[in-house]
Amino acid sequence: MTQEVKESFGTGTGTGPGGAPPAPPAPAALAAKVRTLAPSMTRSMQRVAEAVAHDPAGCAALTVTGLAELTGTSEATVVRTARLLGYPGYRDLRLALAGLAAQQQSGRAPALTTDIAVDDPIADVVAKLAYDEQQTLADTAAGLDTVQLGAAVSALASARRADVYGVGASGLVAQDLTQKLLRIGLIAHAHSDPHLAVTNAVQLRGGDVAIAITHSGSTGDVIEPLRVAFEHGATTIAITGRPDGPVSQYADHVLTTSTARESELRPAAMSSRTSQLLVVDCLFIGVAQRTYETAAPALSASYEALAHRHRNGSR
Repeated sequence: MTQEVKESFGTGTGTGPGGAPPAPPAPAALAAKVRTLAPSMTRSMQRVAEAVAHDPAGCAALTVTGLAELTGTSEATVVRTARLLGYPGYRDLRLALAGLAAQQQSGRAPALTTDIAVDDPIADVVAKLAYDEQQTLADTAAGLDTVQLGAAVSALASARRADVYGVGASGLVAQDLTQKLLRIGLIAHAHSDPHLAVTNAVQLRGGDVAIAITHSGSTGDVIEPLRVAFEHGATTIAITGRPDGPVSQYADHVLTTSTARESELRPAAMSSRTSQLLVVDCLFIGVAQRTYETAAPALSASYEALAHRHRNGSR
């Protein structure tokens, strides 16, 4: 299968049932979408996205012309931003903004400032990190396309074998996923060595699954084996914080993660790992549900095989 053929079926961002466009994000998911997509937007689109996220009530009262004037952009930029955020047009975005404003006026406490300073007491560090982790998980859950997730689960549940690619912090997540799949009886391998990953990808065929985990969506050592797997007919899945990144070009299914705002003492690898692990857990539980008759005995067998290591203080 060629790249041109793949592109003729879309970019892996998914559609709703029957090939219909995916439903617009719920109001609660709007802020999460802005945080996830803003880094890949043009500066003018970022101004629109930041405005609607920071003042949903005020922006909901504006016409498309008014919002364009407020952000120093054009009406076309406002409409493009609305569509990138998942809404068919500006009218749909305004409705979501009104819903989000209503939720915010329901009495919720103001958001905690999560910047961690060098001289912060450790208790403040714990509170800020906990809030950031919670926000990252909530954003990922709100923005996760369940149609794409369901398709990825189906592919994994029936796969002859699964190869998972990741480097750095994403490599740790790749290992976590393969260990989970192995415990329910699936054949899975994690590859952090790019040469070994490509060598194994060449062996994949239809009925196999290849998963690339990359927050940036542009990690060459992860994209290359996914491309090879795709060209050899495997079903390909990308877990990424940048659904418009290069990795999506070779992904049949894209699962988008969110990330907390990066700071000097909290690199992107920390927050991206949190959201990736949530997606991995969703994949695992979905596969375990689909294969319960074989997964449950396999889990029991693995627990029993390791039980003696946890008895009598054994390590």
